[in-house]
Amino acid sequence: MAGRKVTIKDVAREAGVSISTVSNALNGVEVLRPDTKRHILEVAERMNYVPNLNGRNLKSQFTKVIGLFLTSIRGVYYNVLVDSIDQECRKYGYELNIFVSERAEKMMANILGKRVDGAIILNRHIRDKETLLFQKTQTPIVFIDRKQQGEKISSVVFDSYHEGEMVAEYLLELGHRTFVYVNGAYDNHDNLQRLEGFCAGLERAGIHLLQDCIINGAFEKETAYHSMKAFIKESKEMGKSLPDAVFAANDVSAIGAVEALTDSGIRVPGQVSVAGCDDIEMARMVRPSLTTVRTSFEKQGMMAVKYLMGMITGEQEGCIDVLQGKIVPRESTCARNDRK
Repeated sequence: MAGRKVTIKDVAREAGVSISTVSNALNGVEVLRPDTKRHILEVAERMNYVPNLNGRNLKSQFTKVIGLFLTSIRGVYYNVLVDSIDQECRKYGYELNIFVSERAEKMMANILGKRVDGAIILNRHIRDKETLLFQKTQTPIVFIDRKQQGEKISSVVFDSYHEGEMVAEYLLELGHRTFVYVNGAYDNHDNLQRLEGFCAGLERAGIHLLQDCIINGAFEKETAYHSMKAFIKESKEMGKSLPDAVFAANDVSAIGAVEALTDSGIRVPGQVSVAGCDDIEMARMVRPSLTTVRTSFEKQGMMAVKYLMGMITGEQEGCIDVLQGKIVPRESTCARNDRK
């Protein structure tokens, strides 16, 4: 067969069986005698036959492929997360396929069509209806954008609500009493949880975060910059005081907020303290260095693969792992009475 790709028809001819019998053997359909199935698999391997479904391992019936289903690959988080997942997959002898889509039906076709052995999902377009299908079909899934649990469903999420609470408590301890929150993506799980936790922390101190003090950031530096500039301009026009402190849903938007404040002649933290979330490398490099909450993108990716492999092999059932963050104080915040 040199120079030509071996087909299922070639395997059937060599094995002395029908094409449908070869198909049953390759796809694990339990209708064949064990010796017949073994003979067909041996012939297929000897002929170097590669099935169409992503080079599926003939004996194990595994594709040896993990699917990562995202709505975006833009930004530091996705870069670090994807690299972490890819490196961990390699340790298990798996390849990583990345699917960026907003079409649930297309993603479901790839997952339920057995093109991957399991999936890691950070995609808001896969909802409860799709999750029920995963449960019914016993498809190994790890969510990293919501809490879900089943026999073959796990979640690895940040404790974003507590992160918001921690930032509120930290800024309150510094003596701050007025605040602005820079939103991430409006429908993002971590953003919503951080905002809710931040507001809850402030409420316990008798402080209510007004709606006009929640500004758009979209997890992006440029968006946060322009939103903060607009907020400063409007505050000046209406004679409002600057907030004591700003909390942004991630470090990138916090850096954008710092730049907007600085470009407007406002000292950070001399007049306004700023805190972010994630502790990306840039948070340590900017000036002033950024106070933030240290999460771990790398650990989230590693644990997602670990739990997924456990469910694929049947060694463990689904679980929920909530990763804890911690405050990392730096130069962008200071006590209110220390301001100059």
